[in-house]
Amino acid sequence: MRKALALLVVALAVGIPSATAGHQDAPGVTATNVLIGGTVPLTGPAAAFGVVGPGAAAYFAYVNDHGGVNGRTITYKYYDDAYDPAQTVQLTRQLVQQDNVFAVFDTIGTPNALAVQPYLNQAKVPGLFAGTGASAFNDFKQYPWTMGYLPSFSAEGAIYGRQIAKTRPKAKIGVLYENSDFGDDLVAGLKKGLGGKGKIVAALGYEPTDTDVASQVSRLKGAGADTFMIFATPLFAIKSYIDMAKLGWKPQVYVSSVSIEPTIMQIATASTSPATTAGSTSIAFVKDPTQAKWAKDPAVKLYRQIMAKYDPSGRPTDVYNFYGMAVAYTMVDVLRKAGRNLTRDSLLKAATHLTEAGNPFLLPGIVLRTSPTDYFPMDQAALFRYIGGHWIQQGPLVPAKS
Repeated sequence: MRKALALLVVALAVGIPSATAGHQDAPGVTATNVLIGGTVPLTGPAAAFGVVGPGAAAYFAYVNDHGGVNGRTITYKYYDDAYDPAQTVQLTRQLVQQDNVFAVFDTIGTPNALAVQPYLNQAKVPGLFAGTGASAFNDFKQYPWTMGYLPSFSAEGAIYGRQIAKTRPKAKIGVLYENSDFGDDLVAGLKKGLGGKGKIVAALGYEPTDTDVASQVSRLKGAGADTFMIFATPLFAIKSYIDMAKLGWKPQVYVSSVSIEPTIMQIATASTSPATTAGSTSIAFVKDPTQAKWAKDPAVKLYRQIMAKYDPSGRPTDVYNFYGMAVAYTMVDVLRKAGRNLTRDSLLKAATHLTEAGNPFLLPGIVLRTSPTDYFPMDQAALFRYIGGHWIQQGPLVPAKS
């Protein structure tokens, strides 16, 4: 995986001169419009993430109909990269060199965002709020032009580790992880959070291009694990639950936050049994519009109105749409703070001096903060447990710092 990414970086570098030559200070910006772009997996092994694009687009359309940002409307062009970093490379080059976007927004997927990180930085094109929490996106010295949005994956792993150390200090832990920075960071954080408590009896990786993880799940069970960490994207999280049920294995499950969308859990439950998914633990930072507790929440009401008008074919019950609006809200906030005299430098300055306490799509109390030396906006999250077919918050917000 890492060797393949290195080759992609070389391929990108070939196109850097043409990406920057001849452009004004703010390509993609006119007096009345700003053009941003990105890639999402509408197809492929992580297609569940794909609706983040339409969800964000719907929110931008809503903003446009309510005056835009500093007198400009937002045009958001996104392409399907099928969760394939090679396609992410090609399509990002197209966005920058042919479509002349002002900035790249919310590249979905850690391997995908990493594949284009060097290119965007060498071309000095802002790549903001990628769908990743990889530690490489806090390398502000080498890569000042790119920033993630999710809580640090290492911090997420540490949250689980501390919870296990506190409640099950003699746990025997089996880990399934994606063989990428996403999985590596989660595993590293888990080890740090455990602080010597519990015991990782086996940790097995999988490739995003694999067709199943049955062998890994079987081996983790065979290693005597009574605690199962599913550090995987949605398709492989579902497969993990299915394989677990086939084996009659009943461990305590922790599942990475990228894979806890209610529909994903419903599919996993329908494919196994309610007992299989019950009690799973994860973290979250956005409100769940499918829960009754948020039914009268103003942000959830607005979300449903936006979906009905601007994305009528989308499913309001798909929380990835809701996440798309949360990250779009932050992008609008940064565009506004970048000022009327919009340049790539002013956008980067706004993104790296962010204090956003009013994002209505996030859990109450979460404040997004960045600085020129801290590129992780999401410093807080909450533990959740899957009970009765719903994710139920367990206690107050917890730190999610890198």
